[in-house]
Amino acid sequence: MRENLNPEEILKRVEVEGFEKVWKESGNLLPRPPEGYSLPLRGRGTSHPLFDLIERMRKAFLDQGFTEVANPVIVEDTEVYRQYGPEAPVILDRCYYLAVLPRPDIGLSKAKCREIEGLGVEMTEERTSNLKTVLRDYKRGEIEADDLIERVSESLEVPDATATLIISKVFSEFTSLRPEPTNLTLRSHMTTAWFLSLQALQHRVEMPIKLFSVGIRFRREQKEDPTHLRVHHAASCVVMDEAVDVREGEKITRNLLEPLGFKEFRFVRKKVTSKYYTPGMEYEGYIYHPKMRRWIEVANFGLYNPIALARYGLEHPVLNVGVGVERVALAFYGEEDVRRLVYPQFYGEWRLTDVEIAGMIGYEIEPKTREGHEIKRRIVEEALAHADDPSPCEVLAYEGRLLGKVVRVYLYEKERGAKLLGAAARNVIHVYEGNVLGIPAKGMDHIPIIREARERGVSTNLTYIEGIAALAAAKIEEAAEVGRNQVDVRVRIVRRPRDVNIKISNVARRYITGRKRRIDISGPVFVGIRAEIMNQHV
Repeated sequence: MRENLNPEEILKRVEVEGFEKVWKESGNLLPRPPEGYSLPLRGRGTSHPLFDLIERMRKAFLDQGFTEVANPVIVEDTEVYRQYGPEAPVILDRCYYLAVLPRPDIGLSKAKCREIEGLGVEMTEERTSNLKTVLRDYKRGEIEADDLIERVSESLEVPDATATLIISKVFSEFTSLRPEPTNLTLRSHMTTAWFLSLQALQHRVEMPIKLFSVGIRFRREQKEDPTHLRVHHAASCVVMDEAVDVREGEKITRNLLEPLGFKEFRFVRKKVTSKYYTPGMEYEGYIYHPKMRRWIEVANFGLYNPIALARYGLEHPVLNVGVGVERVALAFYGEEDVRRLVYPQFYGEWRLTDVEIAGMIGYEIEPKTREGHEIKRRIVEEALAHADDPSPCEVLAYEGRLLGKVVRVYLYEKERGAKLLGAAARNVIHVYEGNVLGIPAKGMDHIPIIREARERGVSTNLTYIEGIAALAAAKIEEAAEVGRNQVDVRVRIVRRPRDVNIKISNVARRYITGRKRRIDISGPVFVGIRAEIMNQHV
């Protein structure tokens, strides 16, 4: 069994030996994939429910004749002032501003050259000149930050590890940099970007112009809670035409949400209108959340204010409809906490169904060759056919070729007064309410959990005898390959899964132990399998 990475040990090494040394040797810390390793790239993966919903909403827009566009995510705060007028400072309070690290003006003094030489680099006249050029070009923005270490390395003719050391030890200007604010903001309303897109398209597309975009919005919420996220999605559209009725917003909203199964809606005119809308022309839309048993706001629509339109040179009325995707998802999926819906890896309760756990159980070792699988099959077949033969006894299970050699495989039991197979050899592994149990195909009905697991649990169809047969066949293959002439596999009392070649994934084990469920794969098996391998060609 391959060992996992040891995070504690790795970090201790970094603390003692330094990042660069451990980093350079870190390739040796990674486990090597086994021979013939291939990542499975077939089958059906699992999609995120939020993006499933987004895809359905995109289709609903397309079915209404809208054209999809990608709107800018980063916009200058001046756009917010143009659209919101005196309300802009309040809106900007909810926005995230972007800051950037300034490009330092770094000189290469004699003192710094001496420091570099102290790190083992001879500063010739040519190297000094080369490094000055690199620092100057970096300041001008002609060298990207990602390329700086490489360019320093080239200019001084040193390894990249040394270049990194020089940047961190000699040029303190880099480590003392502090972000400087810009007037760029992350989009908090899709509206902010719609004005820009409409301005670009109004004279290039025939009326009516119908555009939609499903994208992210950033809101500076004080905290995230069951109904608020700092980053969420808006399904937004605009209609520009020579004349537009605001009531079309209700129709668009219904056409967007009815295909999702929503039938109950409420539309209410807002008492206080946002400044980018025309007074009295802004509405809110609500759907009913069956689990929360209340109406939740999911939509907002209205006609843009002519003043805001004029500031972008827009000559026709514009209807805007915006729907909060996460709000819709709450009702659509019957969820009460948007954090749990969007980020189940952080907020969701970890749940594995019995079917999922069963899929994480298998035989640890399997034969590799066609003949090996035939040996496995014959062992199981003969073991079940002669299970009750009185001992001492021996049964020939297989005689044939394997890797060019003659192989005979026997099932045996030497102890007197017993049978070829022990009572638990035919046990089947079931998963029931998070428990992994090895139970007989029939009998023991007086034990409730066995009776219930057999009736309502999930059978893996994995048996003790088949697991042992797979192990024996694999060992016989190995012996034939390396030149050994005998194999003897004997399993008596089973106390743990590995005793019968059963592997339960670490994920399933953590879930089972975390839920205080149990893994009970035990019992008297008393299976003996031996093989004779002869160096004869048949």
